[in-house]
Amino acid sequence: MASKTSTKLLRVLKTDDPDFDAAWQQFCQRSDEIALDLDDEVRSSIQSIREGGDVALKAAVRAASGFRPARIEVTREEWDEGCEAADPADRAAIGKAAMRIREFHRKRVPSSWEMREEGGAYMGHRLRPLARVGICVPTVGASPSSVIMNVTPASVVEVPQIVLSAPPREDGTIAPELLIAARVAGVHRVFKMGGAMGIAALAYGTASVSRVDRIVGGGDDEIEAAKRVVANVVGVTAQAGLREVCILADKTATPAWLAADLLSQAEHGEPAHTVFITHYKGILTRVQDQLTRQLKALGKTRIVKQALSARGIAVVTRNLEESLAVADRYAPEHLVLAVDAPELAAKQIQNAGAIFLGHYTPVAVGDYLAGPNHVLPAGGTARFGSPLGVEDFLKRTSFIKFEPPKLRELGADIMRLAQVEGLAGHGTSVELRLQKIRRARREREAAREAEL
Repeated sequence: MASKTSTKLLRVLKTDDPDFDAAWQQFCQRSDEIALDLDDEVRSSIQSIREGGDVALKAAVRAASGFRPARIEVTREEWDEGCEAADPADRAAIGKAAMRIREFHRKRVPSSWEMREEGGAYMGHRLRPLARVGICVPTVGASPSSVIMNVTPASVVEVPQIVLSAPPREDGTIAPELLIAARVAGVHRVFKMGGAMGIAALAYGTASVSRVDRIVGGGDDEIEAAKRVVANVVGVTAQAGLREVCILADKTATPAWLAADLLSQAEHGEPAHTVFITHYKGILTRVQDQLTRQLKALGKTRIVKQALSARGIAVVTRNLEESLAVADRYAPEHLVLAVDAPELAAKQIQNAGAIFLGHYTPVAVGDYLAGPNHVLPAGGTARFGSPLGVEDFLKRTSFIKFEPPKLRELGADIMRLAQVEGLAGHGTSVELRLQKIRRARREREAAREAEL
């Protein structure tokens, strides 16, 4: 392990230490933090609801919340009352966020396409929305912004049925801010269920809950375990439990702002990763001081200290290029480029879920209402993953049509490839058609000769 040069909240690594590469590689491996030990327990809960349907689902809701539901679905009256109970200022802010996020995603909707080739080939892709989508709200930390982010792309591509699974409170109601978010984002039905029970009902269906084609949302360990269990019967989003911010700064950055950005991620709790990278050691000292100072006023001292102690780190590099390379290797969920020329620096980044450019763009603007989705690839999956978007709620169906001239043109190559792979039946399926094409051609030629 590289040497630790600070006793402050962030432990420090330096790229000029001989063992930095090994230490950084170890830190970048986040897969061992996935709580796989819950899978068996969750599998049992899911199976009980799969077999017991609404009766088992209602019993699970009662056990989790203390509320005995007469029905699982939120009625229109309950929904209206919940929305009316929300603070008007909250309604306005949630509505503005939904509007901005919708406008952003509208610009990303792909189109069906087709192509034609000379000789009679017609091919392409047709895009259609999924029929039913389920959004799952975690039992703890439910947020209207997450409802909007998960629902809006599905609504933009006009998924016919969007269902929200949200845990009820002890009195059987759903938090007003969640109901407001569900309404403005485009949810069609809301159910009083959460956690693994909600995943089970969405994946397999009950008398009250229609089976869906894809499940998004969640983020706590129980929901992520449940999504892994049902992944063979329904589409699910990738692991969403980890939360990460990587802040890269140069001498133009403001230490107090950097510390606030790090703390805003750490307040999620111990699963949060807070990474600070700079080639200016002086700014690191000031950031460490600001962390200590601001922590006292934040009101979450224990939670934040645990998060920083477990997964908080600072890396001192030799120059900006090396800082960018270190960040790119980490492949963070959120990457903040608090540098003098952020647009130029961003061109050197290949792996990041979302990049926040410049000194006036904290992660919070993306979390709530900038427009791009805040459901991002985490845990290093930004190397191959992308933010949640409209594409996740569309399915592509390819189509192909060959006319006789095109099959005659390419048939020999198809049969050759079938022979290479030892699949004689594939070749025969082409040869029989070519025989008919050749017979028809001979018959036409004979007819023309007879006319002469």
